[in-house]
Amino acid sequence: MYYKRIILSVIAVGYTTKLCNNSCSTKNTIIMVKNNKKTTKKKFLKKKLLKPGIFVRKNTKNKKDKPGVRDVIIQLLLTTVIFITLFSVYTALQGGSMTKDDLDISLSELVIDIKSNTVSKITVFGENIEAEYGDENNVIIKKTKKEADTSLTDTLTNYGVTPEQLINIEIELRDPTGFRYWFGQVAPLVIPALLIFGIIIYMSRQMGKGGGGMQAFSFGNSKARLRNPDDKNGRVTFKDVAGVKEAKSELMEVIDFLRSPKKFIKIGAQIPKGIMLMGAPGCGKTLLARAVAGEAGVPFYSISGSEFVDMFVGVGASRTRDLFGQAKKNSPSIIFIDEIDAVGRVRGSGHGGGNDEREQTLNQILVEMDGFEPNEKVIVMAATNRPDVLDPALLRPGRFDRRVVVELPDKEAREEILKLHMNKKKQEKDIDIKVVSSRTPGFSGADLSNLANEAAILAVTSGRKKVEQADLLNSIEKVLIGPERKSHVLNKKEKEITAYHEAGHALVASMLPYADPVHKISIISRGRAAGYMLKLPDEDKKMHSRKEFEADIAVSLAGYITEKEIFGDVTTGPSNDLQVLTNTARNMVTRWGMSDAVGPMALVGDGGETLFGTGPQGKEYSEEIGAKIDAEVKSIVDNAYKIAEDILTSKRPALDAIAKRLIEVENLERAEYEELLKEQGIELKSRKDIEHSPLV
Repeated sequence: MYYKRIILSVIAVGYTTKLCNNSCSTKNTIIMVKNNKKTTKKKFLKKKLLKPGIFVRKNTKNKKDKPGVRDVIIQLLLTTVIFITLFSVYTALQGGSMTKDDLDISLSELVIDIKSNTVSKITVFGENIEAEYGDENNVIIKKTKKEADTSLTDTLTNYGVTPEQLINIEIELRDPTGFRYWFGQVAPLVIPALLIFGIIIYMSRQMGKGGGGMQAFSFGNSKARLRNPDDKNGRVTFKDVAGVKEAKSELMEVIDFLRSPKKFIKIGAQIPKGIMLMGAPGCGKTLLARAVAGEAGVPFYSISGSEFVDMFVGVGASRTRDLFGQAKKNSPSIIFIDEIDAVGRVRGSGHGGGNDEREQTLNQILVEMDGFEPNEKVIVMAATNRPDVLDPALLRPGRFDRRVVVELPDKEAREEILKLHMNKKKQEKDIDIKVVSSRTPGFSGADLSNLANEAAILAVTSGRKKVEQADLLNSIEKVLIGPERKSHVLNKKEKEITAYHEAGHALVASMLPYADPVHKISIISRGRAAGYMLKLPDEDKKMHSRKEFEADIAVSLAGYITEKEIFGDVTTGPSNDLQVLTNTARNMVTRWGMSDAVGPMALVGDGGETLFGTGPQGKEYSEEIGAKIDAEVKSIVDNAYKIAEDILTSKRPALDAIAKRLIEVENLERAEYEELLKEQGIELKSRKDIEHSPLV
């Protein structure tokens, strides 16, 4: 009976496991198709043919997909059935061999028979009792049970059996044997231990799949992701990277060395140990690293700088050793550390204390890159947009020998990047990429990718199946300023104030030759702005002059001056303009040496931090110099204010005409705006026309 229960439990486990495998399996399903069934054959024409009549249909379920509700229910069912099975097996083997139905007599009936001298022999094994009746020729055996922890004599004595009544009865004691007995003895110790061990293994595997720094017994292991050179899925090459020609040529030398090192070694050349990719966010540093991984054909380990440091002391240095150890075993190889400034900041700045975990990680990286052990076959690539905060020991020759600057793309590079992204999208024939590239100066590669994607989304939401030129031009404003807020409707008074505000910006920008030309004016709300004036340079600029900054400050003040002069009051609209122009004027004095009163001195670094690693709160100049800075900033702003005010006063009719046209049409493109200026008798001046004044 117990063995039947065990067999049924095992069958239940097998069936449930099969059910789970059928629902959760990601293996290919092989389908037999008879050659004479043409309709069935057509159904699988696109499938891969293994043999005649055999096709493979891949399961759509991915191994990396998160489990669904059905999978979770099946796993819970499987766990429950296994638990019930183990409990049933344990109960069956732990319990006695005789059930209630197997007993012939009760223990009290056996006592009565003993007192009446009808029992000739009693055999005891464990808690089971067999009593023999009659003589040798006619033996009858009856079975009963006693208490498990009580001896037979004590049990019979408790029932009133005297020793004299047991003298004529043969009593035989047998030791329990067999699998059931030994299982009952060992199971209470072994089964709990196995269950605990299984739970630990299961939790360890689940933590290993989840990652996130919780892997049991692997805190010091590297979290770098290995890209095998034979893996073609998601491979990126230099063909997928547009622009950045200089950066690609620098990196191609490294790839050539990895492919054919003999021609470099013959002449005595050594490959750079480290390559630092530097540039603004979104310029394509990480994309270049992925392209190197696709072109090099060697193992490529990628990791972020923040993944070295954890909450445990010494983990960062341990992970660094493990990472370089793996790379050396698979050399030649490449290690890529993204955002290395997370661990590579200058040491001794006082951030994090004297025994900072980040500094210990940096020390280990320095030793691994150029220490006592030569490391010639492992190349380290790193990317950062803050090279100014990196430790000098990290940037010295022998560690990062080569610094590759990834700059913002110029007009030609932007055109190549846009073509690369637009080739992946359905587009109309009227799209002119050159016009779009000319209207996107200062855009990074990530901005252009976002621009192309926003244009495709705009085309879909507009009910079109292809991207048009208007979608790209509208997406420029969406990327620069924000999405159009159709629900934010201005009342009549606010609309008039916004129109004059933006008209003031545009008019001053058009009258100053060192200001960028106006491309569009709008009083339709976008992002956080109630209206905007879009001015863009006609050509890319690598440097900006003092006259250009002074002109930008005057243009920024124009909205404030217009509101004050036209309406006799000032709103919160110019708040962002005031912040931008004040920051520009202060940078002219403290960073770029564009002040005669203060002189050619750089008093603060990038981002407003003081130089020499003293932090943002310290000052490297006296209170007297600070007063001069404030006075010079005010002087620059006052001068720009006067020039903008003179323009707006003298060109009041043009200002009114621009504002009224904006109220009517809400948007003015460059051609229509310049035509409106010509109607007011204003001719646009270029920089070559006027050179005698800082602004005009």
